[in-house]
Amino acid sequence: MRGGVAELAGDNARHLTRVLRVEPGQRYEISDGRAAWLAEITEARGPRVVFRVIEPVETAELAVRITLCAALIKFDRLEWMIEKITELGVERIQPVEAARSEKGLLQASAKRAERWARIAREAAEQSRRLRAPEIPPAVRLDACLMEAAVARYRLEEGAAPPLARLLAEAPEAGGEVRLLVGPEGGWTEEERQAAARAGWLPASLGPRVLRSETAAIAAVAVVASAFASLQSVQ
Repeated sequence: MRGGVAELAGDNARHLTRVLRVEPGQRYEISDGRAAWLAEITEARGPRVVFRVIEPVETAELAVRITLCAALIKFDRLEWMIEKITELGVERIQPVEAARSEKGLLQASAKRAERWARIAREAAEQSRRLRAPEIPPAVRLDACLMEAAVARYRLEEGAAPPLARLLAEAPEAGGEVRLLVGPEGGWTEEERQAAARAGWLPASLGPRVLRSETAAIAAVAVVASAFASLQSVQ
């Protein structure tokens, strides 16, 4: 953006002009990844859309960085999960191959990278976030367990302390909370032991047996809510 004028080019501009058929005078919220503004279209032709910036738009950022490590599940459900946890404010989504993940999903996930990034980007825009979460390539569980964080919790269907109670001892604002969600069928005993050795704390969302995507959304919401009073407005 220069001098109160912003320009959009390429495929995103073509989507506005050819699909949405935008016209001069229409207003949109735009962002450069660092701040957001309310802007009015002054020109819309083919691969070029020009905006006149009107005023800044406030955006809220969580006071905690949330990484969700999600066991690979059927891609339609995983993609729905990506959309919803992006809306809730997760910063990073790490796909993970667990023992009970369906065979072939790890290899097939590489072909979904572009699609997952687009889903996250669109969800971030819809929820007025400045940046979409990072979604790195899928890894095996043992590699995921070794990644450090201020607080790390493995969601468990069996007996475990409630996640909300554990968050009472969570890091201060600006720290990172890492959540590990299992696949259909849950964790194997070997995986539980490996997570314990690596320092991941078991955490519960209650007595119900939840689908992986439901557990992921609920866990992110619990963490975001726990830090809501500390969130910053930009």
